[in-house]
Amino acid sequence: MSVAHVLVVGLKGLGVEIAKNVVLAGVKSVTLWDPTPAEITDLSAQFYLTEQDVGQPRAKVTQPKLAELNQYVPVHLLEGDLTEEVLKKYKVVVITEMPLSKQLAISEICHANNIHFISTEVRGLFGRIFNDFGSKFEVIDTTGEEPLHGMIANISKEEEGIVTCLDEVRHGLEDGDYVTFKEIQGMAELNDITPRKVKVFGPYSFSIGDTSSFGDYTNGGLFTQVKMPKYVDFKSFNESLTKPEFLVSDFAKFDRPMQLHLAFQALSGFVEKHGRYPKPRNEQDATEVFEQTKALVASVDEKPELDEKLIKEVAYQSLGELSPMVAVFGGLAAQEVLKSVSGKFSPIHQYMYFDALEALPTSVPLTEELCAPTGSRYDGQIAVFGKAFQEKIANTNEFLVGAGAIGCEMLKNWAMMGLGSGPKGHLTITDMDTIEKSNLNRQFLFRTSDVGKLKSECASAAVSKMNPDLSGKITIHQERVGPETENIYDDDFFETLDGVTNALDNVEARKYMDRRCVYYRKPLLESGTLGTKGNTQVIIPFLTESYSSSQDPPEKSIPICTLKNFPNAIEHTIQWARDLFEGYFKQPADNVNLYLTQPNFIEATLKQGGTSKDTIETVYNCLTTDKPKSFADCVAWARFKFEDLFSNTIRQLLFNFPPDAVTSTGQLFWSGPKRAPTPLTFDVDNRAHLDFIIDAANLHAFNYGLKEETSDDYFRKELANIIVPEFKPKEGVKIQVQENETVDNDSGNDSLDEVIANLPSPSSVGNFRLQPAEFEKDDDSNHHIDFITAASNLRAMNYGITPADRYKTKFIAGKIIPAIATTTAMVTGLVCLELYKIIDGKKDLEQYKNGFVNLALPFFGFSEPIAAPQIEYNGIKFTLWDRFDIDSDITLQEFIDYFQNEHKLEVTMVSSGVSMLYSFFMNKKKAAERLNMKLSQVVETVSKKPIPPHVKSLIFEICVNDADDEDVDVPYVRVKIRP
Repeated sequence: MSVAHVLVVGLKGLGVEIAKNVVLAGVKSVTLWDPTPAEITDLSAQFYLTEQDVGQPRAKVTQPKLAELNQYVPVHLLEGDLTEEVLKKYKVVVITEMPLSKQLAISEICHANNIHFISTEVRGLFGRIFNDFGSKFEVIDTTGEEPLHGMIANISKEEEGIVTCLDEVRHGLEDGDYVTFKEIQGMAELNDITPRKVKVFGPYSFSIGDTSSFGDYTNGGLFTQVKMPKYVDFKSFNESLTKPEFLVSDFAKFDRPMQLHLAFQALSGFVEKHGRYPKPRNEQDATEVFEQTKALVASVDEKPELDEKLIKEVAYQSLGELSPMVAVFGGLAAQEVLKSVSGKFSPIHQYMYFDALEALPTSVPLTEELCAPTGSRYDGQIAVFGKAFQEKIANTNEFLVGAGAIGCEMLKNWAMMGLGSGPKGHLTITDMDTIEKSNLNRQFLFRTSDVGKLKSECASAAVSKMNPDLSGKITIHQERVGPETENIYDDDFFETLDGVTNALDNVEARKYMDRRCVYYRKPLLESGTLGTKGNTQVIIPFLTESYSSSQDPPEKSIPICTLKNFPNAIEHTIQWARDLFEGYFKQPADNVNLYLTQPNFIEATLKQGGTSKDTIETVYNCLTTDKPKSFADCVAWARFKFEDLFSNTIRQLLFNFPPDAVTSTGQLFWSGPKRAPTPLTFDVDNRAHLDFIIDAANLHAFNYGLKEETSDDYFRKELANIIVPEFKPKEGVKIQVQENETVDNDSGNDSLDEVIANLPSPSSVGNFRLQPAEFEKDDDSNHHIDFITAASNLRAMNYGITPADRYKTKFIAGKIIPAIATTTAMVTGLVCLELYKIIDGKKDLEQYKNGFVNLALPFFGFSEPIAAPQIEYNGIKFTLWDRFDIDSDITLQEFIDYFQNEHKLEVTMVSSGVSMLYSFFMNKKKAAERLNMKLSQVVETVSKKPIPPHVKSLIFEICVNDADDEDVDVPYVRVKIRP
């Protein structure tokens, strides 16, 4: 995004957070202005300051550390006054620390000179932002979503031409959208012309204006949404004060924005009058701010009813700077900077106020004495929460799962908060990954010199430098969380924790940690990002539902027949090429190695049925016909694959279904989503053709341990000598047309017996093994993404689909989840606000907030978590957090009697994991034997393996009948078998 110069004024916590995020985003340059000497209290949220920097100018100390983040973004220092001449050099001015009167003067200069102006500040649990991007500000893409596109079934010829899309595929358009068309047959006048405005008639149809003079629609066609620019007018800061426009951040607090608008102005008046902020929890100062707020009511058109308690809270907390609030507004404001320089996404118009008053602790007293400064780095937090709550924060024991983008931001916030820094506090971090170069643009704790090192180790070292109080207070792991590491993350480990925070990038690991937190009854903080979208969820024992209680719908999969024979979008060809990579360079090598190392491989494969013949034939080919003696053989192999994939297979398909083929109903076979393909003729001078050969040959050579070749001249020379056999389509070949259709072109088992008989024996090949190509998207030299790009684009050429560049292919094939620093910062800030509440021990569901944000729109949605659903048996209610606890390893008979005698429940079945231990219908002799065994002995007998020594308790699921002999649901049972 190298398009503009950004000036950031004020380098306390909020200023440096904004600067960090825009530097990571890649703006043209960033300039810092803040000659104010650093104070000890700045360390509450300014993560680039140390105690040694106190007394030094904030900007001067911060500049070199910000400059390390992105070598492509120069970070400058500005000295002297902010004159009009100086300000004219910048495209965007962001102010975080400055008296309101000076801000108003600067904003007028900016407004007159078309300099985009952003003012933002955080005061305790309150924050605000203001934007002025001038008049006629152009927004080129309001949502940031990919343009919609779809296939056309029909277009009517009339004054209000109606476009009908294919059945079951919603177009997703809205009234006022614009679309263009291509590949329409018949009504060709619509192809590639000026965008046409849409009026939606239904989910599958829309009108596009007059089509009566065009030709008759016959077949085909694609529509693509066109993002049209939108123009927005902004008032100056001064002009907007009396007629503010608000973006509502929380609809449960719709009456607060105007009150806070006046309260922040009153607070600025107090500071300019006294040269200081109100003292924390000082009633006299707070009253003065409230009286000034009342006086300002007359200055606005819409006069609010003031809540005295709310206004006084602004004054009480105004001296405080909280790292989570800084993260929220630092991410938000940085995204507004990016909007102002790019025109992408909708800017905030013009004010947004936000508060997190629910995080204010109720478990400790908040007095002027307890909230007064102590000369500590945590004074910014103590001003809001007091000394007693600061001790609670410091003595918390938290487990962070993941040290990637979210994990880095989380740790930075925790370091500033002092989480785990006390005598009884501790932090544990686990992340199995090492740092890759591509991580550096969003995982800001890491530097180029860290590439290849453990994320958990580098993250721990980085935050310990930010806050030396954490030195020796962090334990790092590199083990994945899962059933296989329960000997590490065992009962003793979880029992010491106060809570768990997930910073994971996959659903399965999230679900696993969710189950562990439910079992150990630990609060869990969950979050995730997707580009400009972010979500947060708080899970509280005995209060809320768990993460796994609700799930997103599964991703829509591409039908096999579409992938194999009828692709119509680049996503289809990329997925096909990704599968091809696995089928050529990973699975065959794995199967060969299994054959060479497992004596029963053939028998086990045959039992699987299905594709067993293909598997065994592939092993045979890999060890015989496809086994290269030199790299030249790899080139020949790749050339034959090109012919087979992009010419012969297509010619066979067209032999079965010629271009003019019709279905049994008389419709053209090649219509709707089916695009008639064209075979490719190999051309060594076609870059896409040659790239496929180079990448395929090198991957084949890798499998066999041969040296790489990349010279074009070498490949051209070898290709000139390869004779490709002539292909003739075969009769009787069946091709899958429908998704649920079964196609079998198997010629019988005779040939398979012959293949097995001719397989080289493992002993005859000695220590020979193949090297499987484990897909790795981030290594630009391994040919993985290059092969997938080449194969995908060649198939796209077959089917008349626009090819994709390497970046888009990598994005789709690598299933990259877009992560940007702005959203990550905001989401982690919201999570840490919930952490304050957990530490406080809040038991009121209404005090917690789940959040969903989309910084592109922008949209903010907050709601209280869903309560844990209740189930009932024998008049007793329970939730997923409840269980039966038995404190000793009793016999199975005693177990059954316990439920009958204590809970009036008749046990009809008992299971543990996948093992059924007892049921009312089982063999009586076997049941009698087990009833006299200890539960642990029954488990070991049935599972046929010992209980691991780290396991202190066993989990049992039971089926029971209640007092009325009805089958009822009951909680699970935990039986303690070891002390």
